[in-house]
Amino acid sequence: MDIDKARKNVIEQQIRPWGGLNVDANQALSEIPRENFVPKEYQGLVFADIEIPISGNCKMFSPKIEGRILDSLNIQKHETVLEIGTGSGYLTAVLSKLAKSVISIEIDQELSESARNAINKLDLDNIELKVGDALKHDFSNQQYDVIIIGCAVPELNNDFNQLIKPSGRMFAVVGSKNKMKASIISSNNENEWQYRALFETHLDYMLGLEPTVKFNF
Repeated sequence: MDIDKARKNVIEQQIRPWGGLNVDANQALSEIPRENFVPKEYQGLVFADIEIPISGNCKMFSPKIEGRILDSLNIQKHETVLEIGTGSGYLTAVLSKLAKSVISIEIDQELSESARNAINKLDLDNIELKVGDALKHDFSNQQYDVIIIGCAVPELNNDFNQLIKPSGRMFAVVGSKNKMKASIISSNNENEWQYRALFETHLDYMLGLEPTVKFNF
């Protein structure tokens, strides 16, 4: 595989046609070597339009979804980012190219360590990786310009909303198992939340927020 050609093609053939038109975001996606974050057994699919498994219940976003997320959030150099779900660490590294700083929390210690090893090989000094459960983590009343939730939630927990700065925005996938929508959530500075739907998708639920199965007798 000509990795450089494949890297360029994924921008032109997957990301741009699917609404990923943000020049800075696409440059950041190109600068971070995605292949460094993909498991060895999937190296032949580094730039394929699929969600690559990285653990038992965790997958990398496909390139076109990564591009669409970053395009929609339009992250600026002075902004702070909170990522819930470090996963492979690839998107974390890309975010660091766009933002002032990135804090990423991952519940799976093994995944977090793998992401740290990959990130440490790059010249990035504005990332803080944490291991823990975001539902129980003490954020010490901190607020962030941008929040990315990398797994689905049945409904938005107001605790997450309160972590957004008044001028900030959050990416989240919200809904039931058969009807999930990826959306951008923002505040109008009057404690009223605005939702902008991006696309329909399906992700595994955040651990601890799985809906209770109801049985009809």
